This record gives sequence, C-alpha cells and structure tokens, in this order.
Amino acid sequence: MTPSLAVLMDPIGTINPKKDTTLALLLEAQRRGHSLHYMTQGDLAVRDGAAWARLAPLAVRDDPHDWFSLGAGAWRPLAGIDYVLARKDPPVDAQFIYDTMVLEVAQRDGVEVVNDPRGLRDANEKLFSLQFPQCCPPTAIARDAAELKRFVAEHGEVVLKPLDGMGGRSIFRSRHGDPNLNVILETLTGNGHGFAIAQKFIPEISAGDKRILMIDGEPVPYALARIPQGDDFRGNLAAGGKGVGVPLSERDRWIAAQVGPELRRRRMRFVGLDVIGDWLTEINVTSPTCVRELDAQFGLNIAGLLFDRLEAGAADG
Repeated sequence: MTPSLAVLMDPIGTINPKKDTTLALLLEAQRRGHSLHYMTQGDLAVRDGAAWARLAPLAVRDDPHDWFSLGAGAWRPLAGIDYVLARKDPPVDAQFIYDTMVLEVAQRDGVEVVNDPRGLRDANEKLFSLQFPQCCPPTAIARDAAELKRFVAEHGEVVLKPLDGMGGRSIFRSRHGDPNLNVILETLTGNGHGFAIAQKFIPEISAGDKRILMIDGEPVPYALARIPQGDDFRGNLAAGGKGVGVPLSERDRWIAAQVGPELRRRRMRFVGLDVIGDWLTEINVTSPTCVRELDAQFGLNIAGLLFDRLEAGAADG
C-alpha cells in the first residue's frame, strides 16, 4: 500500500526552493513513493473528537522556478495519513499551540507526527537548551529590565533576543554602559510584559554559528557554520550569513551526546542544535534547516537518513 505523508507548513509558494529543507524532505518522500498532501494552519480542524484536515494533493520538483503543483483541497480525517511533517515556522504563538493540540489528536489515532506535538509545545527553542546547563554559556531570561541589566553588568558584552524569534530577527549585541540598552530591553520585553533572553557574547561567532542536525538523537557528522558577513555579527543565513560545511568537533559530539537522549525520550526526531564556539545556544525543533547546503557540500542525503529512521519504526524512548 502506498504510504501517505502530509506536510503542515507556511505557504509553499513563498519558500526559497534552493535552500528549503521542507522541500528536501518532500522530494525524498516522493522519491520513495509516498503520496504527498499539503496543508497550512487554516486547514486543520477537529470533528467529533477526531483530527481533520483540508488536504491538497501535492507534487514537488527540484526546480528553482517550478517546484510544486497542487490539486484541489478536500477535508478528510488525518487518521488516514501515515506521516505528518509539522514544519510551521515560528513564532510559536497561540495558534501554533492549538495546531499541536490538533496534531496530538491525530497522533493518538496512529499518525506519526514529526516532530512530536507535545515536544513542539514544551521545547521552546531558546529555553529548552537551558535543560543542559553544562553545555550553555551564561544566560539569563527575565521580563524585568533591571535583572537583565544586572546580567549585562556582570558579563560586559551580551546578545539579547526575544523568545519567539527566528532567522536572526530582533537580535541585539550590547554591552554594559550602552546608551541604547534601556530601549533595547523595553523593545524586547514590551516594557516588562514579555520574557527576553540575554547570553554572554561568544567571540567565536566570527568562525560561525554551527547548525548540527540531529536525527533520532544522533548527529549528522557535518555541521553548517553560518559565518557573519561584513559588519553584521549575526551568522543566520536569513540575515546574510555565509554557510560553510565543517566536520563535527569533539566538543560538538559531546554536546550532541548530552542532548540526544532527551530528544529521543521526547520523540523529537529531527532537530537542529546551534553551537557557537564550545557552547550550545539554541535547540531548533519547529522547522530546522540547512539540509540542502550540507547535502550539496558533502554529497549527503540527510532527508534519506531521516526517512530511513521513520520507515524503520518508532524512535527510542
């Protein structure tokens, strides 16, 4: 019987097909004979205690100018689907949380959801890394500007960012005595109404912010070092960083070994660790990227590694 796969993602017409990891996953699934179905957030529903979705038949192509075709969407129970790839980009807002609750109903009815809906709710990409303090740089998270300013005074130079950002957006580099620090903190916390995160600045960012991809808690043996360009300190590709593939270091492998068992326990089957120098800074669980860059530089098929694991059965846990 033909396996079926549905993807929950942002509008497929807006992606960059040369770099998009979701497209790489869909191309691999299609190559393996999976029937593909597409949905966005507005296509989820619950009916009489069962998860439903308005699914559109999808075909994908590795063509930067013509990468997909969609059929007409129709409502059907998600219980008839074998796999759901939950690949909606942040922010992890109320609607995202509701999506995970619908997907958890589908999971209860036998659908393999990647990543686990409960894990998507629980593993905030900025906070989850702090469950591994032995891996992390000095970090403070608070709504209170005075508390964050004390942290800045203690550590001198810091990076400040919101808890729900992605792609390098709203990330500030600041230091003790910065005349802009007050307004940065007011902006990030919404005048004390929301959490912001402060981390000690890691000078090794000049060598790149490494993305380590984890499949069922095991690292791909190469990372993509996203190297800042020009006068920008951010390495994010979306912020103009340059992606250079590098082998994992001993420290990278140690960090992966610290985090991997917990990822397996939570059934977080495809995850990206962000490592600067010797330090874990984030754990990306919603829609980790960099597959296409690593595949191209090292002749890999990372999507194939993931589908090998999915088709082999459940993650360890």
